[in-house]
Amino acid sequence: MDIINLLPDSVANQIAAGEVIQRPASVVKEFIENSIDAGSTSIKIITKDSGKSLIQVIDNGCGMSETDARMAFERHATSKINKASDLFAIHTMGFRGEALASIAAIAQVELKTKTHENELGTKITIHGSELISHDAISCSNGSNFLVKNIFYNIPVRRKFLKTNSTELKHIINEVYRVALANPEIEFSFSNNNTELIKTYSSKLRQRIISLFGKSINQHLITIKVETSVVKIYGYIGKPEKAKKIGGEQYFFVNKRFMRSPYYHKAIMLSYEKILSPGMYPSYFLFFELNPNAIDINIHPTKTEIKFENAQAVFQILKSAITESLGKFNIVPSIDFDTQGQIEIPVSSEKYNVKPPEVNINYSYNPFKQKDSKNIENIEDWNKLYSNIGETENEEKYVQSKFDNESETKVDSIQIKNRYILTPVKSGLMLIDQKRAFERITYEKLQESLKNNNQLSQKKIFPETIEFEMSDYLILKNISQELNKLGFDISEFGKNTFAINGSPAIVSNINSKELLYNILSSYKKYSLSPNEELIDYLAKSLAKSISINYNNSLKNKEIKELVDNLFACTLPKYSPSGKLIISIISIEDFQKMLN
Repeated sequence: MDIINLLPDSVANQIAAGEVIQRPASVVKEFIENSIDAGSTSIKIITKDSGKSLIQVIDNGCGMSETDARMAFERHATSKINKASDLFAIHTMGFRGEALASIAAIAQVELKTKTHENELGTKITIHGSELISHDAISCSNGSNFLVKNIFYNIPVRRKFLKTNSTELKHIINEVYRVALANPEIEFSFSNNNTELIKTYSSKLRQRIISLFGKSINQHLITIKVETSVVKIYGYIGKPEKAKKIGGEQYFFVNKRFMRSPYYHKAIMLSYEKILSPGMYPSYFLFFELNPNAIDINIHPTKTEIKFENAQAVFQILKSAITESLGKFNIVPSIDFDTQGQIEIPVSSEKYNVKPPEVNINYSYNPFKQKDSKNIENIEDWNKLYSNIGETENEEKYVQSKFDNESETKVDSIQIKNRYILTPVKSGLMLIDQKRAFERITYEKLQESLKNNNQLSQKKIFPETIEFEMSDYLILKNISQELNKLGFDISEFGKNTFAINGSPAIVSNINSKELLYNILSSYKKYSLSPNEELIDYLAKSLAKSISINYNNSLKNKEIKELVDNLFACTLPKYSPSGKLIISIISIEDFQKMLN
């Protein structure tokens, strides 16, 4: 009995869609890339419900004939390649010929298109790979793709789409990528009748400013290097513009967006000694090289690219970044001007060089001074060191000090500006100072939220902070919860918030940096199913405003930290569930010394 059958085209297209079309942003990406390849100078993107209900992309490109419009929805139908060798010399954005067939397999698609030389255009309607209509119509030059109800016939895939704000963020990211790579093309993007992005034909620097705000202009450093291997150009950000939030990092290869941890490492190495740990510089970098020297056909989304001379490109990139940072006086340079400096004489045989001599008073005992404030310590040292060599007496004395430890008042100490060490009856207790502060702050926030206390401290002069569009939309969605935690923020123009107040739970706080930290945490980690947004943000806030490691504490601060920690309901664990306290017993010490 034969068991192998050919899959119907509709099923094969749905399988292909699983690789190419992952979410509404994937549809937007494919349509925009086709519009660019069609020579468009203006591209308009419209969505509803972050693309779940509607995606529409309108361009003024070359358009398609009636036959091409129908053929475009067939699998592996493409105008970009004719033979296998063409795959290794790709100059266009789309080339596989799977995208339109895949989109039509999982959505309700309508296409209106017309070439510039034809009087009439073509309208095609396809639902789930099934052709519904094919008519001649009057329409504008170019192409107008309309997609409704993505994954309507694959409920399982539709169920796994994220929230509208998350899906919208992915669409914005795709628009940013193509807009940066093609500054000569006008782009507009609106969601639910609200315009979010509007750009005009410009140079690269102006395009960056239009997308990321005017404030970025003064922080851009030019990169330009041309070798026989690769040409690299674009901009990097000054170290003081670096953020804890990743997002302003873009690589493009022959105007195609690329992900590359490898080349990101080259940039981070260049910034290594001038950037604080955990901070990320902005960069907008373009690689131009022979298409034969790269392979872009290694991943369905075409964002992973293989380089033939990867190591050489790495070194060229690293050198270019280091040189540009040096030119703009970001990296300290060696100053060979010795005026005013101490002259070190060169050694010569005529000089009789002798080692320095130090006079030592071997009879000196610091504890014999009468004005010493700690008589007990003097006696202890006299007892211990008057019997040096008498092992039995020394062991008895040390053991007596252990036995009487609970009766001796010993202060807590700080180790490596990271841990607090404090004695307890059973031994020594080790406290992680940062996690302890997180627990204390988090429970204070919880108490204030529970009692509806006023948490905000008003600013005399409000601060304004400008975000890129996706981050701005995230903050807009969580602004009510942030206000409950003590922030007083309000919208203040395009992509901008005004900070009118900040959490009163701590003083001397950098409100801008605090918002960036919370945003970074929100973007990096997803909420657990049982965790409310307000509680999650409280944890993020507690982590952000707690003192960091390498922070020296005074004795009074250490005591206050320990007292406040043990006043908490859960002093043993941080809000994220990490251990705060560990006790080393006396028995453990004795085992170490056996």
